[in-house]
Amino acid sequence: MGVYEELQARGLIAQVTNEEEIRKMVNEGRAVFYIGFDPTADSLHVGHFMALCLMKRLQMAGNKPIALIGGGTGMVGDPSGRTDMRTMMTVETIQHNCDCFKKQMSRFIDFSEGKAMMVNNAEWLMNLNYIDFLREIGPHFSVNNMLRAECYKQRMEKGLSFLEFNYMLMQSYDFYELFQRYGCNMQFGGDDQWSNMLGGTELIRRKLGKDAHAMTITLLLNSEGKKMGKTQSGAVWLDPNKTTPFEFYQYWRNVGDADVLKCLRMLTFLPLEQIDEMDKWEGSQLNQAKEILAYELTNLVHGEEEAKKCQKHFIVRTSWVFGINGGNFVKTMLRLADSHEKLTVVDDQTGSPTYTPDLARLICDMIKTEKYGTYHASNEGYCTWAEFAKEIMRQAGKATEIVPCTTAEYPAKAKRPENSRLSKKCLDDAGFDRLPPWQDALARFLKELDLA
Repeated sequence: MGVYEELQARGLIAQVTNEEEIRKMVNEGRAVFYIGFDPTADSLHVGHFMALCLMKRLQMAGNKPIALIGGGTGMVGDPSGRTDMRTMMTVETIQHNCDCFKKQMSRFIDFSEGKAMMVNNAEWLMNLNYIDFLREIGPHFSVNNMLRAECYKQRMEKGLSFLEFNYMLMQSYDFYELFQRYGCNMQFGGDDQWSNMLGGTELIRRKLGKDAHAMTITLLLNSEGKKMGKTQSGAVWLDPNKTTPFEFYQYWRNVGDADVLKCLRMLTFLPLEQIDEMDKWEGSQLNQAKEILAYELTNLVHGEEEAKKCQKHFIVRTSWVFGINGGNFVKTMLRLADSHEKLTVVDDQTGSPTYTPDLARLICDMIKTEKYGTYHASNEGYCTWAEFAKEIMRQAGKATEIVPCTTAEYPAKAKRPENSRLSKKCLDDAGFDRLPPWQDALARFLKELDLA
């Protein structure tokens, strides 16, 4: 299998200008290709990950990558995938970000002995004469065609600035310059860059009468069609000072069941035969697949030592916690019972109450071992919030009536899941003891409060 066929099998190829020619070039190691990176931050992020992995795969097959840093285009800002204009950056900020990029890219790309290049488009863009540029390049672009491009469409409603409108011409000019300076015959990029890339191939054809090629790679989307690489706190960065290796590891450890095999194919360098075998995995085996994914990607970005460190962790997930310290549901029910004859409590959300001393003992047992992993731990048995409240009143000897209601009838600021039941299979497999029944735990807590 050639590298082109492998890219296909991994689901990485989206669009190509001339499939047969591109197939021959990359399989024979004749491609001198570039991918552009605009320095919009001081670190690359997961959104750049596929591009870096693609460059690595193609370089391993004998092709020569050019990492084009957008010191010039970064002064304008790519409108693709944006609903608003990017923040303008200073020359100093752009240069700092460029320097950070090279350090991170070196983990993926071998820049030694002419095997790859890093080029900054500020070399030619910053010295352009505006009138000369318009006369030389402008006639080869149709405004009508540009306005139909996907990269501009989503900006039209809110307004596309003339500044951003120039971006396609600048990216096209990049390809034209790289073709002449370094024999660059191919451009790779995200699927959202297709229009810009075609602009470059067409400019080379019109100006030089020669062929150049373009290929887009599939955007990394989850099963819901959303871009991966974002958390509630923001982007997942490749810089360990912005996203720690452990946070990076955990991001991939927690991908959805429906996404893990796709990520293994698209992002790792594991043999396809090994990944195909994982297609048969289900249930707890998918957790193993996620651990493999997290390890492989952390190893790629942060090195083997950090990846191994990340494997040595205990993550304990629990639910409905109560104990002597802090506020909790039990204390709230007891307090309200002193002033209410009736209390309305939700009866269509199910989970397991968890007593902190029981949980603490389990964690102490865990850390004496090296049975690292992710575990669920809660006291045994299930109940609804209303059932929990009734048992609190019964054991505490309170006369307050608990009136069940639905979630819809009791609106809350924070949305709670209907089902908070936790599987204890991992606990069982590792030989850890399960926690006692929640009713027993409640009795001990009330005794701790001198109420039983």
